[in-house]
Amino acid sequence: MSSVSGVSATQAPARRKPNGKSKLGWNLLGLLVFLTAGFPVYWMLNTAFKPAADAIDPDPSLLPTGLTLSNFSRALDISDFWGPVGRSLTVSLAVVVVGMIVGTLAALAISRFAFRGRKVVIVGILAVQMVPLVAMIIPVFLLLNDLGQYDRLTGLIITYLTFILPFTVWTLRGFIVNIPKELEEAAMVDGCSRTGAFVRVVFPLLAPGMVATSVYAFIQAWNEYLYALMLMSQQNQTATVWLGNFTTKHGTEYAPMMAGSTMMAVPIVILFLLVQRKMAAGLTAGAVKG
Repeated sequence: MSSVSGVSATQAPARRKPNGKSKLGWNLLGLLVFLTAGFPVYWMLNTAFKPAADAIDPDPSLLPTGLTLSNFSRALDISDFWGPVGRSLTVSLAVVVVGMIVGTLAALAISRFAFRGRKVVIVGILAVQMVPLVAMIIPVFLLLNDLGQYDRLTGLIITYLTFILPFTVWTLRGFIVNIPKELEEAAMVDGCSRTGAFVRVVFPLLAPGMVATSVYAFIQAWNEYLYALMLMSQQNQTATVWLGNFTTKHGTEYAPMMAGSTMMAVPIVILFLLVQRKMAAGLTAGAVKG
């Protein structure tokens, strides 16, 4: 027995240690991806803090040539800033709250219950996501106009839910499917109802998925421009449409526009800082031991 085990041990392939050149190559690739993704953000900040004359220089410098806060003052003086930002926050938060409540219940029903037409619902969710948003502008405009929701925040919230909710349902469904049913069954055997099993067992494990999905929904609603431009008047414009005030018949004020974009990015950065620890998925790994 010992000889057999010895032979098998000698014949077992040894683990390959990562090569130094391979690690260096992956590190360089990661650095390249970081620089490619981060350069637009850096250029936005660089332009926001540089003098307006340097922002339109035909031979711009990669490094800051001077720092000034006048661009932010100019951005705040153009039209109204806090009004569009407040409306964007209201719409985005409403979309997240309603989308997470409805999306969680719908994803739970699709994942845990077998009902007639279940596959049709799943295919319909996927089909809705494949429809270009620009193709629905005229139908959405006519529908909101008939319902008296044109140029109203509630109408804009309903419109955003039409393309954010399908993604929310599909994403949460993937998280719920990865949560073993045995956990719910064990909780129900211990005396919990189905609702109690979901609240006490499934919901805590689903929290990372809900956080990641809600962040995506918030970003989509916060950055949306086309529907906000077509469905809202200038008095009720959102923050993304407000940035269009920097482009006039006399040209574009790039430095104040970048300052306004920087201020608009602050809520997204704060949101990521608050939920970054909840963004990781896979908390259910090893929850059920076979």
